[in-house]
Amino acid sequence: MLNILEGYDIGARGFASAGTLHLLAEVLKIAFADRAAATADPAFVKVPVEKLLSKAYAAERRARIDINRAQSWSAEVVPGEGAHTTHLTVADGMGNIVASTQTINSLFGARYIVSGTGMIPNNYMFVFTPHPGRANSVSPGKRITSSMSPVMVLKDGRPRYALGLPGGLRIFPSVMQTICNLIDHGMSVQEAVEAPRLWTQGFGVEVENAVPSGVLAALRDRGHDVAAVGNVGGGMSAIRFDADGTMTGAACWRADGTPVGISGGLARPGVRFTLEARRN
Repeated sequence: MLNILEGYDIGARGFASAGTLHLLAEVLKIAFADRAAATADPAFVKVPVEKLLSKAYAAERRARIDINRAQSWSAEVVPGEGAHTTHLTVADGMGNIVASTQTINSLFGARYIVSGTGMIPNNYMFVFTPHPGRANSVSPGKRITSSMSPVMVLKDGRPRYALGLPGGLRIFPSVMQTICNLIDHGMSVQEAVEAPRLWTQGFGVEVENAVPSGVLAALRDRGHDVAAVGNVGGGMSAIRFDADGTMTGAACWRADGTPVGISGGLARPGVRFTLEARRN
């Protein structure tokens, strides 16, 4: 908080003035958002202390403060190790493709390890309702509703894209928007996974703060309860498949994922592998 505030002349604004109190309120909101996301026991979770205390991170946060208007703030740090869902998109030169989203749902899942395996089952049964007679009541053999949406997009019967991400309820809306980015907006695979997203469950609308303020204002004028947030959903990984055999991998800034190419020998003649660099 002090790192952010040192960019302002607080004394000149005066004690208990509207200007000073506004800045204090915004800085507190930023701190609590980051605290909720990434404060934990460092013996169990890699807490990003260096980033939280860095002048560069404070400058990033400060640059987004509007000295004349209150904002909603979300976290822009994450624990060093994801406690929940992970997505992986993989393809090989033989035409095999895997888009896999794995989760144990919450930290430590069901809280026990299957003997002899080292594996922790997930605890997604908590999504069932304990009340009988409802569509989502517990029942033998019933599958639970999930938001996980690993996707493969085909064109003329051939793979065109494979993608996915973590992010709970924000997963499938993010997938939908990325597919629109690729097909309707003609974006590259890197642009598509990094493009700003929005999310709503029917109440307020979360829009990533990379969207221009004028657009947010226009949405509010149309009656949306808009909150600018740091990110919607998690880090997406995707692969694009071209007719000549080229595969282009991409991962976005919202997590620590990265595209990686692994050689298993000489590629077929004319085949290229392209990894697009993550942009800051």
